[in-house]
Amino acid sequence: MTTTADQGTDLAALLSLDDVALAARRVLAEPVWDYVAGGSGTESTLRDNRDAFDRVHLVPRVLVGAATYDLGTELLGTPMGLPVGVAPMAYQRLLHPDGEVALAEAARDEGAVFVASMLSSEPVERIAATGAAVWLQLYWLRDRRVIADLVTRAEDAGCRALMLTVDVPRMGRRLRDMRSGFTLPGDVVAANLPPEVRAPAHESGANSSALMVHTGLAFDPKLSWRDLDWLRGRTRLPIVVKGILHPDDAVRAVDRGVDAVVVSNHGGRQLDGVVPSIAALEPVVAAVDGRCAVLLDSGVRGGVDVARALALGASAVLVGRPALWGLAVGGRAGARRVLSLLRAELEDAMAMMGCADLRALGHGATVPVGGSVPTMRGRASDDAPARSAGWSP
Repeated sequence: MTTTADQGTDLAALLSLDDVALAARRVLAEPVWDYVAGGSGTESTLRDNRDAFDRVHLVPRVLVGAATYDLGTELLGTPMGLPVGVAPMAYQRLLHPDGEVALAEAARDEGAVFVASMLSSEPVERIAATGAAVWLQLYWLRDRRVIADLVTRAEDAGCRALMLTVDVPRMGRRLRDMRSGFTLPGDVVAANLPPEVRAPAHESGANSSALMVHTGLAFDPKLSWRDLDWLRGRTRLPIVVKGILHPDDAVRAVDRGVDAVVVSNHGGRQLDGVVPSIAALEPVVAAVDGRCAVLLDSGVRGGVDVARALALGASAVLVGRPALWGLAVGGRAGARRVLSLLRAELEDAMAMMGCADLRALGHGATVPVGGSVPTMRGRASDDAPARSAGWSP
């Protein structure tokens, strides 16, 4: 891997995701930066996602005798080198000419899952050809034939799962984009969609308002549990439902054969004022009671955040904006830098938490601000893993 970004940035000098964000802001046009960084409404949910992470405190164990730390896991039958995936994000060629291909290659190199957006600027077949573990994300379209075709294409391309996003009955009011008149360049299109579906948003001079009108026309706001049943009956691939915040919705999804849910508020880009994802995680984990994998996105900004989510019961996390920042700074190498920072920070956190592997992170490893440190219910032997001590909040 190179250590120098396309724009001359020394990637080795980027020591945190905040550093990557600052470097990306320097190279991106302001409307593109706002498109990536912004949220909906007053952006209160965007801010709350971070504030809520910072209110989760870790409780380390000591004297565990571990010298090495295993970050590997398995998700929906796919081995992963670390419990991190790249979230589905549209139009990545806005950030770098290599777009989704470069980011998928970075995910492959670091052992992460890559979730290709239905609105990706590269076709799913080209993304899957990188050899990455690729899932395809779907929005529900009014024309079900397009959905059926995308499902078949995903299966034929070797995608490992389908991810249905369920929190977009309509586009959120993203005021930054509306004020800047954000425009997609003519060479950046929704490459997975047929021209008759994508054309209205890609006419010359189409701005953010036109994009919202376009998705409002193409997306089906009547998406219901019956449609999920149709999708389940249509494919042999695992199905992941993204956009769950209420525990009852998670249970209903599992009852309908879903293989995983993503606790997500769309990175603060949909309904402003909703519960932060990390605050909604533990009730969802409790509700599904091990019947499916539970992932989390929205607000992850470092390896400690990954540890917090895993300690609260997540199987893995999805990272969004930071991956795009890395892509903007250095293409594949920049995106890989982001994932490698997450790996290093998570390993540091595990070492200082006293967790030799991901199984050692579990309930009782966190305490919210204002809460009490856990109490021990039983005596652990000196040779037992830390979490066997029976700690509880």
